[in-house]
Amino acid sequence: MAFEGLSEKLQGVFKKLKGKGVLSESDINEAMREVKLALLEADVNFKVVKDFVSKVKEKALGQDVLESLTPAQQVIKIVNDELIELLGGTNSKLTFSPRGFTVILMAGLQGTGKTTTCGKLASYLKKNGKKPMLAACDIYRPAAIDQLEIVGKTVDVPVFTMRECSDAVLIAEKAVKEAEYKGHDVLILDTAGRLHIDETLMDELVSIKKKTRPHEILLVVDAMTGQDAVNAAKAFNEALGIDGIVMTKLDGDTRGGAALSAKSVTGKPIKFMGMGEKLDALEPFHPERMASRILGMGDMMSLIEKAQESFDEKKAEELEKKMKKNEFTLEDFLEQFGQVRKMGGLAKIMDMMPGMGGKVNDSDIDQGEKELMYMEAIIQSMTKEERKNPSILNASRRKRIAAGAGVTVNRINNLIKKYQDTKKLMKQFAGPKFKRNRMFKGF
Repeated sequence: MAFEGLSEKLQGVFKKLKGKGVLSESDINEAMREVKLALLEADVNFKVVKDFVSKVKEKALGQDVLESLTPAQQVIKIVNDELIELLGGTNSKLTFSPRGFTVILMAGLQGTGKTTTCGKLASYLKKNGKKPMLAACDIYRPAAIDQLEIVGKTVDVPVFTMRECSDAVLIAEKAVKEAEYKGHDVLILDTAGRLHIDETLMDELVSIKKKTRPHEILLVVDAMTGQDAVNAAKAFNEALGIDGIVMTKLDGDTRGGAALSAKSVTGKPIKFMGMGEKLDALEPFHPERMASRILGMGDMMSLIEKAQESFDEKKAEELEKKMKKNEFTLEDFLEQFGQVRKMGGLAKIMDMMPGMGGKVNDSDIDQGEKELMYMEAIIQSMTKEERKNPSILNASRRKRIAAGAGVTVNRINNLIKKYQDTKKLMKQFAGPKFKRNRMFKGF
């Protein structure tokens, strides 16, 4: 999970502070030494770590903190505020052309997931009411055009190609005209990358920039490469002038050094983060939410947004009526598992829960995912009548279902108990004290 190692170490530091009623200067010095080591181990740029610790220490040694009733909480708040600043301060959004047609140039080295990210961005823009087009301007990498076409087809976004053309600048120019002519309001240019930064790559990108005048230049970097990603971002910014960073594979980066160093080193914000392989796994980067996750306070806003994305108004109304009539069936129970998957699975949900990020072992999450699969298999092995009326599940029926799902009868019994417990809870939620919008929209 993102920042898992750093999160565990920082929470350990703060646990020690919370155990003390009064903080001395030596307590804070010791805590800052541990914070410094934690950040360095997370591969955060040394100068960034030095400045960060210096700022936190200066504020933490203020009389208002040392003499407060809850000094440990004050120190945690200072660290949280400084982390937010380190990560960029506020959410940096895409800028769109006021005349209605926006060009976004995507740059980056090979292997960062740039082409896939183009598809993810197109999918994100579609969800937000835009009409994007993709353009294949990588004329060097074998199958780059094919890959973009597959990605475009998957997210149902058209792809502009000129397979016989060996001039990336000309392709970009033609793509702009084609996109405008066909009524698209965003054009995403997928440009060529290299295994390293070289003059040829930069010259081509600068030429594309001059000819297409993009409103946004986004650099795609791989979070897993740590400070190499930050150094690449710095070099691209100096040569090309980027507007923001898209950090891929952040979900697999347990250290987080690249994300914590990027803004300070390059002066450019992280605008999006890749949180998985699926083409809907691109999220806007919110510094305050990420800081909250790092400090173990969860990310309830993102969790609520995920719930709202998978929320179906009509199905919710139907479920509410069933709950009021006490008609919540195993089919409804099965549907809830689908909602969990739409939200990104158990791992993503647990990572956003306050106090849970980094504390639940991968093996525990894997076990939870397996349990969901077993329960799905059991319910799918039942007849329609059995799903609607579980009370008819006698011993012989349970044996048959167990054989069909490849599980023991004991698992069937456990599922029925969980279903009955959920049904009781649902009945309480359906009572007069709980309004529908509170249940479904307030999460």
